[in-house]
Amino acid sequence: MYHIDNIYILDPEMRKRPTLAPLGESEMELLQLIWESGPASVATIHERALENRKVAYTTIMSQLRNLATKGFLDFDKEGNAYIYRTAKPPKDVKHSLLSNILDKVFKGSAVEMVESLVENEPLSSADFAEMRRVINEMERRQQERGGQSW
Repeated sequence: MYHIDNIYILDPEMRKRPTLAPLGESEMELLQLIWESGPASVATIHERALENRKVAYTTIMSQLRNLATKGFLDFDKEGNAYIYRTAKPPKDVKHSLLSNILDKVFKGSAVEMVESLVENEPLSSADFAEMRRVINEMERRQQERGGQSW
């Protein structure tokens, strides 16, 4: 077993991507609230969470502490309040979580992952057009780098 950036890897041939710990649905909801609002106190985050569901203040406090322990959030103490903020940009967090799914569920096959998404999710023609635009842009950038992969 190998230890790399808080990840235990059993097989040295496996990808060695740094990943953050998995998130539960409630934790993801809180993280998204902070992405939307910016740094906020437990009380503020609790108020925002109450707009979507009934949840105790202490539950929010525990989940925010867990998100900090997992590396998703940082915090400062201001007076008696803890102010939580993101530890990593949303783009980095999304990439890490998606990479984890890619490796665990699709054995590293991005094609299988995208195929599953396209076959099983309701996508509009505008969605497909945007996907084509993104792929074309990525291909263009790759060619500019001399064909080197990401």
